[in-house]
Amino acid sequence: MSILTIGLLFAAVTLLIMFSGISIAFALGIVAIIFMYFFMPASSLDTVAQNVYEEMSSITLMSIPLFILKGAAIGRSRAGKDLYDALHVWMGKVPGGLGVANVFACALFAAMAGSSPATCSAIGSAGIPEMRKRGYSPGFAAGIIAAGGTLGILLPPSITMILYSVAAEQSLGRLFLAAIGPGIMLVVFFSAYTIYRFRKEYASAYEAYSVNAVPNPILDRQNYTMQQKMSSLPRVLPFLVLLIGVMVALYGGYATPAETAGLGAVFAFLLIAVIYKMWRFKDLYPLLDVTIRESAMLMFIIGMSLLFANVMSYLHLSQTAAQAIVDLGTSRWVLLAAILLMVIVLGFFLPPVSIILMTSPIFLPPLRAAGFDLIWFGVVMTIVMETGLIHPPVGLNIFVIKNIAPDITLREIIWGVMPFVVIMLLSVVLLCVFPDIATGLPNWVMGTPLV
Repeated sequence: MSILTIGLLFAAVTLLIMFSGISIAFALGIVAIIFMYFFMPASSLDTVAQNVYEEMSSITLMSIPLFILKGAAIGRSRAGKDLYDALHVWMGKVPGGLGVANVFACALFAAMAGSSPATCSAIGSAGIPEMRKRGYSPGFAAGIIAAGGTLGILLPPSITMILYSVAAEQSLGRLFLAAIGPGIMLVVFFSAYTIYRFRKEYASAYEAYSVNAVPNPILDRQNYTMQQKMSSLPRVLPFLVLLIGVMVALYGGYATPAETAGLGAVFAFLLIAVIYKMWRFKDLYPLLDVTIRESAMLMFIIGMSLLFANVMSYLHLSQTAAQAIVDLGTSRWVLLAAILLMVIVLGFFLPPVSIILMTSPIFLPPLRAAGFDLIWFGVVMTIVMETGLIHPPVGLNIFVIKNIAPDITLREIIWGVMPFVVIMLLSVVLLCVFPDIATGLPNWVMGTPLV
């Protein structure tokens, strides 16, 4: 068979098995083993376990379960609600301050927990009812939390970034630093839209009140004393110190990513034990249980994805596909646009983890040949994949919001998140025009990399 025939057969079998409803990890593993059996030496089947183990024996991948453990400790405690309450009090005078507080709470919680669904659940369970009570429209409230939750896979420590660093063989420290500028940019844009939308809803409510005397809680203003503001800080500051401490340990060269993840997990457990009195086994069991489940699921997907990619490489499918893309001779920006469009389409069906591990062998060589900075591309790709968390038909964060606010219809949630999707795509355009937004900080801290 020609490589083209094998490639088409490989794609068809992959799609067939994935759409059969089998979990992604099993689907990738089955496809890999089928093609190993028919197209590779018989001895290759005898070394499947060894190959998977060797591919996964990366010190960087060790940090994933530890970051998940740290996120579980923070996400399953009252840290999210306390963080939200503190920001709400301090931003009371800002127009739409409640909504802006939710955006900032999502960003800070995402930076501590590193998980988008956990961020949506922790902040949304407190934020959505409070915004609804204050007169925010259901879709607007849902959109703020769903979009804010996407920051979980961008702001460090991001599991998605860890996987990209392994797949692209790029520095994890540089990737984490490169995500900070775009992350702050998205927080600013989300906050600006929140203020704009709040003003529109406030104006509509004021007009309805002026004409028909229809009261709306969005018209009520709430002021907080300095004593109330200061009293909201003691429970929040230790977690912010933990976040800063982890970043200083990593970028100060005091610890490796795996070591900082371990330190973060240990100190997160100490904080919830001291602040929330969560030290008994019945309190810690749910945290350990969710960590083991999520880590096992992710590591199994990673192992099977790497085996899948190895089979593609052995059969010269990834190299041939990459060369075919290069041979098209299109503009580098057309190439980038086509790749990002494919990532968006894949986001309809697959989680970011699978997209990165399945597409990296195909996408990265042409991008490198076209002169793109792979650190920069990792940030851009992550933002594009973030849109997959909030756009239909899959949109994981949409269903998390639906679960914590069942009275809000899916239609309202989807329309509420669409402006944020547009903002994220416009941010990608800005990153293309001004790449230093992503690359400036890592180059300043770690020096310009040698080409």
